[in-house]
Amino acid sequence: MPVNLVAPVAADLHPIAGVRIGVAEAGVRKAHRKDLTVFLLDEGASVAGVFTQNRFCAAPVQISREHLGSGQSIRAMVINTGNANAGTGADGLARARSTCVALARQLNVAPEQILPFSTGVIMEPLPNDRIEAGLPAAIADAQPGHWARAAEGIMTTDTLPKAFSAQVQIGGATVSITGISKGAGMIRPNMATMLGFLATDACVAPAVMQQLARELADGSFNRVTIDGDTSTNDSFVVVATNKAAHAPVTSLDSADGKALKAAMLSVSQKLAQAIVRDGEGATKFITVRVEGGKTGDECRKVAYAIAHSPLVKTAFFASDPNLGRILAAVGYAGIDDLDQTGIDLYLDDVHVALHGGRNPAYREEDGQRVMKQSEITVRVLLGRGTAADTVWTCDFSHEYVTINADYRS
Repeated sequence: MPVNLVAPVAADLHPIAGVRIGVAEAGVRKAHRKDLTVFLLDEGASVAGVFTQNRFCAAPVQISREHLGSGQSIRAMVINTGNANAGTGADGLARARSTCVALARQLNVAPEQILPFSTGVIMEPLPNDRIEAGLPAAIADAQPGHWARAAEGIMTTDTLPKAFSAQVQIGGATVSITGISKGAGMIRPNMATMLGFLATDACVAPAVMQQLARELADGSFNRVTIDGDTSTNDSFVVVATNKAAHAPVTSLDSADGKALKAAMLSVSQKLAQAIVRDGEGATKFITVRVEGGKTGDECRKVAYAIAHSPLVKTAFFASDPNLGRILAAVGYAGIDDLDQTGIDLYLDDVHVALHGGRNPAYREEDGQRVMKQSEITVRVLLGRGTAADTVWTCDFSHEYVTINADYRS
């Protein structure tokens, strides 16, 4: 079961002016499940994206990058689950392009104005004929209020749909922000097998959009890890429909730019953290906070070393305060001149390690009390400077192995 995560309530999700969403059952891999979603964008929307760093990226990732770089305005997105269209070579590219052409014809736009996304099983041919046959139903279903349906329609091994919403005042106007995400495994920094779609009716200058998408990703989806695997299909797309009644945001350093980014980052972080809370077989949500580094980069190295360690993650699952595993991860994180005598370690409010050794006041039962919680904060003080950073992760359970062993069946 997911860790302190509940399904979204459709009425709590703000529609975004200029966005309509439709969901259909196309039978991509299994019958009688929502597996095809379209986002229809009004003319004038600004769109930017951040994609996987995996060099073996999927066909839809390659085409979405190409279409975003074409200079044409994006008018629609099409997402299928059940098939990743990855590891499919030239045939996979052709099938993804065929889907873009089919949707473009339905909407009377150019194929380059369509962004395709796929998630599911790798190295199987995309059943684009089924997807294309399902497009009319998805288009007919399109409504501004279908965010909750879309959150369900993009799921794979997720146990719950993931969607969040917020509003903020920008330039005297009320601006809405709504997003959805999916993912439960093959999750690590530099994006993973996750999809995220975030939209706002705010007015944002096109020149700012890519910076906004990158900074939002860096503060949210690039701060989560479940199992350390970077997948082939991960994509995070940000849409600004420019419908709100305020002057365009031309700089993220302006007062309006900072307010908008903060509100969008809050939603992005909730979407990213929801993926960790729904991690395959997860029973605990873990925040890893590293402070006192010389740079943010070395803080992230330490945080990721802890968060990726199977030994650390299995200890959390067992509620076993085998905390030498955490200190060992700090030591192999890659800081060559690290002075272990400057390191302190906390589990929530429990001071475990002092100056690199066991805190004389630490009691095993205090560590075990924290380890039994469903939400835990690991805090490491490096004693080297003033930089800090945070990542979010989960534990490893028996269920993780079961889910991934059975995924293709």
